[in-house]
Amino acid sequence: MGPVAAQAPGYPTRPIRMVIAFPPGGPTDFVGRLLADKMKELLGQSVIIENKAGANGAIGADYVAKAEPDGHTLFLTTVGAVAITPGMRNDLPYDTMRDFAPISLVVRNTTLLVVRSEHAAKSASELAALARQKPGEITFASTGLGSMPHLALELYQASAGVKFVHVPYRGAAPALTDLLGGQVTALFADAPVLMSQLQAGKLKALGAASDQRNPMLPDVPTLKEQGFADTQADNWYGLLAPAKTPPAVIARLNKAVHDVLADPAVRDKLIKSGAVPSPTTPEEFGKLHQSEIARWGRIIREKGIKEG
Repeated sequence: MGPVAAQAPGYPTRPIRMVIAFPPGGPTDFVGRLLADKMKELLGQSVIIENKAGANGAIGADYVAKAEPDGHTLFLTTVGAVAITPGMRNDLPYDTMRDFAPISLVVRNTTLLVVRSEHAAKSASELAALARQKPGEITFASTGLGSMPHLALELYQASAGVKFVHVPYRGAAPALTDLLGGQVTALFADAPVLMSQLQAGKLKALGAASDQRNPMLPDVPTLKEQGFADTQADNWYGLLAPAKTPPAVIARLNKAVHDVLADPAVRDKLIKSGAVPSPTTPEEFGKLHQSEIARWGRIIREKGIKEG
């Protein structure tokens, strides 16, 4: 269902700040800048990216939660800051359901299981079989404790009935560097992080922790297709505003997101990067957000995952 035509007289009256809780140059920043460039044309005001990294997204989230609810400060967030971190910490200075108004889901990013191209395993099933033969020996990198790649690993090894050696890193770049260098055996990460190395033949994908195959990697089966149930761990990016932002402003922003993601050039860039454009209504995004908080909170409790 498409967005409802919106009227928000006088909005925007000044440049809009789009806060991203990660450093420049990463996949979230890439998506944010594509979105911001086109939204400027549609809204008639500059959309300026502000990178506020740290604390698994909590610094950026807290900043937006406390901003004026007038539509001039927005939060392009991953699932982490608003649906995973709340299950990891009891001391967050914001409440993700109370303090934000949903605008739209923006993209879904397939979480991929990869190894170096020369590795013997050709599938997630073969890697699990190797782990059974060598318990406690196969090292598995993630982008950090409680990150989506870490949770994907927890779901995969639980479904496979095996145990890998988890090696958490501070972000995707060092994890990928060590995978390519042979310091670790395998890695879960977002498709946009891995796409260039996959295309160069340096890595091979053994499976997707997703409900469906990525359109850029149609030959890579999902973990579910390979017999691993309950292993859906897609990352997603969505746009939020501070709570109490006027509904007319939310509606105008929602329409802008839909219009940007309908642009053929934008869609092509996103899909080629490994991201899948996925606009929704504010209500649909709100329901997804709520269900993700419940699901990941349950999994974090069941697995006993705590911040170090």
